[in-house]
Amino acid sequence: MIVSALVPASAADSIAAGARTIRTGGLLGLPTETVYGLAADADNATAVAQIFEAKGRPTDHPLIVHVAAFDGGMSAVAHYCSQVPAFAQQLMAAFWPGPLTLILPRREGVGAAAAGGQNSIGVRCPAHPVAQALLSVLRKPEKPEEGEREVWGLAAPSANRFGRVSPTTAAHVQSELGEDLMVLDGGPCDVGIESTIIDCSRGAPVLLRPGGITSLQVEQACGRKLLSNAELEEQQQSAPRASGTLESHYAPNARVRLMDAKALQTAIDLLAEPLAGTSGAPTIAVYARTKLKNLPRQMLARSMPTAAAVAAHELFAVLRELDATGVKLIWVETPPDALEWDGVRDRLTRAAK
Repeated sequence: MIVSALVPASAADSIAAGARTIRTGGLLGLPTETVYGLAADADNATAVAQIFEAKGRPTDHPLIVHVAAFDGGMSAVAHYCSQVPAFAQQLMAAFWPGPLTLILPRREGVGAAAAGGQNSIGVRCPAHPVAQALLSVLRKPEKPEEGEREVWGLAAPSANRFGRVSPTTAAHVQSELGEDLMVLDGGPCDVGIESTIIDCSRGAPVLLRPGGITSLQVEQACGRKLLSNAELEEQQQSAPRASGTLESHYAPNARVRLMDAKALQTAIDLLAEPLAGTSGAPTIAVYARTKLKNLPRQMLARSMPTAAAVAAHELFAVLRELDATGVKLIWVETPPDALEWDGVRDRLTRAAK
């Protein structure tokens, strides 16, 4: 069952309608502080299968399960996970609700479809008030109907076609997945890129995907050195599959190319004169922090914010906006080599593959 509508999420009846959709095995567009998710009951294998079908996503590519903030998320984590090491509990206490996903050993017989069949599962406690309102109603309905069970968590990958640019507004979701999908409109997402993913299933914290929470913040919160996949490979350990970690991902239709400021200016200078005598729609867009010279009017230009958090907030929206103009190429200035830029740099690097 898929309900048709894009509804303001501030009203209690909208949350109730979203909860009914989830309870009856349907899909729902859900705002979080990172990006909009395509949500279904994580313990309903049939509903979860609809997520994979709607996104065109391989069924062995795991989904993140979003949980309510009751007791810091511990009861829901205990439902899905067989072990929670002390350093993972420290990370939950420090960053939940918030944009941090933890990979933990999965309880046998629970959440297998959402986990892509793996023996681990990704869990997150989102900070968006709409997401928490819905999760709370699903866990603890005010007037439970006879036989109505608790919904312990929502499997909710980004609400877009697999591999494409993630949505940060309700309108983005409907443009990707159609107007027949019910979407709770919670406004633009605050963070703008997906959560940081830390693997906690192998005795030490391992960074699988950077996001708004930096590796330094993770290390300070848990008092442990954060390992990388490269370090694990040296130890002959393989990382579990995790959402959004494919080499090519987050890609618009236009081809994305990353260049430093010098290379960008050189490319612009080479094209400025040939383009000067042409007309028609632009075929190249430029997204850069550096002020560039000699930009021909046939090139679209957008200024990238100099603050990493602001750049992350607008990144996917800008890629969608530039893509919608029909340009064939999007030239992007490579983000700085600094911790706070890791999430933006990761998304752009994957988009450029």
